[in-house]
Amino acid sequence: MKIEEHLSASLVVALKSLYGATIEEKQIQLQKTRPEFEGHLTLVVFPFLRLSHKKPEETALEIGNWLVENDDAIEKFNVINGYLNLCLTPHIWVNMLEKIHADETYGITKATETSPLVMIEYSSPNTNKPLHLGHIRNNLLGWALSNIIAANGNKIIRTNIVNDRGIHICKSMLAWQKWGKGITPETSGKKGDHLVGDFYVAFDKHFRAEVKALTEQYKAEGLSDDDAKAKAEQESPLMKEAHEMLVKWENNDKEVRDLWNMMNDWVYAGFDQTYKALGVSFDKIYYESQTYLAGKSEVEKGLNEGLFVRHEDGSVWADLKPEGLDEKLLLRKDGTSVYMTQDIGTAKLRFKDYPIDKMVYVVGNEQEYHFKVLSILLDKLGFKWGKDLVHFSYGMVELPNGKMKSREGTVVDADDLIEEMKKTARQTSEELGKFQDMSNEEKDEIARIVGMGALKYFLLKVDAKKNMMFNPEESIDFNGNTGPFIQYTYARIRSILRKAEEEKITIPPTLPQDVTVSEKEQNLIQHLAEFKSTVQQAGAKYSPSTIANYCYDLVKEYNQFYHDYSILHETNTASKQLRLMLSMNVAKVIRLGMGLLGIEVPERM
Repeated sequence: MKIEEHLSASLVVALKSLYGATIEEKQIQLQKTRPEFEGHLTLVVFPFLRLSHKKPEETALEIGNWLVENDDAIEKFNVINGYLNLCLTPHIWVNMLEKIHADETYGITKATETSPLVMIEYSSPNTNKPLHLGHIRNNLLGWALSNIIAANGNKIIRTNIVNDRGIHICKSMLAWQKWGKGITPETSGKKGDHLVGDFYVAFDKHFRAEVKALTEQYKAEGLSDDDAKAKAEQESPLMKEAHEMLVKWENNDKEVRDLWNMMNDWVYAGFDQTYKALGVSFDKIYYESQTYLAGKSEVEKGLNEGLFVRHEDGSVWADLKPEGLDEKLLLRKDGTSVYMTQDIGTAKLRFKDYPIDKMVYVVGNEQEYHFKVLSILLDKLGFKWGKDLVHFSYGMVELPNGKMKSREGTVVDADDLIEEMKKTARQTSEELGKFQDMSNEEKDEIARIVGMGALKYFLLKVDAKKNMMFNPEESIDFNGNTGPFIQYTYARIRSILRKAEEEKITIPPTLPQDVTVSEKEQNLIQHLAEFKSTVQQAGAKYSPSTIANYCYDLVKEYNQFYHDYSILHETNTASKQLRLMLSMNVAKVIRLGMGLLGIEVPERM
């Protein structure tokens, strides 16, 4: 039982004894005592004044005295206004540490056969370009969120929806036809997603040049600047060709479909390499080319049932004015689908494939309205989880030199960034002397772990809802709120434990009950004990940053303890065993916590 649960039960008895009142445990508010006051846990007394009919201080004194006399978990207390600060007895700390020590996966709740099934969608790339920094944040948030929800006892399905159809895909295909000269990833030595992305940029470059020339021509014919540019974009032969290719794709033209399959395969091979480097994966991948038709049939079904309306031009709409929204287009007048239609189709297939209890979409905050509408439409169409779908909305990643633009080729490429992070991690570690007595293979592996840890932690420690500025140099720092700082502390603890093993010092499963536990050691044990509730809180709030910042606070507290107390050179055997057990479990919780974020920790640095 957690100490909070024990004290809540004890307080129920105390209030019954003192005031003859029966209350529920959920009415009791216990919180961690603020650092400026003496104590470990604080009881908010104000809710009980209606029972005691006494002043806050007097009520707190009566409850405190009852606990000291009747509950051996409480050593002493103090009262500040209406707050009762409780100090726990030393043996409670020892018992607490021993229970954490005995549980190899402390804080993690495993799923059972009857656990809810949560599907989490993340990544959602387009097959006309490689993954970039924005995709990295999406993938890392999706992976961490999956781990955290799983750690709260849920079954998880990780899923990806690939946008593999549409005009943007045809732009890359047409550019390759026109200017590719048969080039392939093998002949170019480039990853397939990069090669296809180059042709997307090439299309835009030629399109812009074409529009510029046509604009000048129409201006010479007497049109205004805006009208001339609008007409130029509409009459662009290149864009017309791309649209013609899209129509051929829709009509299953063999030549277009063969080209589409070939170039998409190049991209998927490239994506797989990037996903592997990021340490993310999926249980099921859906493709919009396979889901949009299912979406169209679902919309047609809704139309027949009177859920949707067809306008005079043949387009199909959902009237959401009763829900306080507007009308939403579901099928264009030519019968082609929109993104909403595709998402309905994807949902239909997912619901058919899995008995989903909850659906979580990891998608940027610019799509908040889209998911509000999708939730309503899915509910209307009879998907039981539609009404309660979760849009895990996150902010954009900004850069010191401005926003990213894919078609102009100004994105921060994911692969380039990953390589740069590993390179910088190696260089920084060399300069700080972290690589002593290591082979080149070990150095490369540590550089990978530290570089990726720096990248992941920097992106995950920020509240996902916020826009953020990514600075690679700030992320690789062995001091401060960074991944490498936490990783280095873990490696330091592992080094201490290896030395203890070499010196034949063992850590028993139980400690002497009379071992002295200092205030710093008590604080550290209390912080360890909070990992379980932190995981629960992170799951309830869909908040990877809660785990990240917990790990940083734990490491910061451990380093203060490490600075003030000797471990291996401690002469008192019981104290040495306590500190080794404490260190071992700090390392364990760091590993578990960082693992939830998808971050590895090195055994040595």
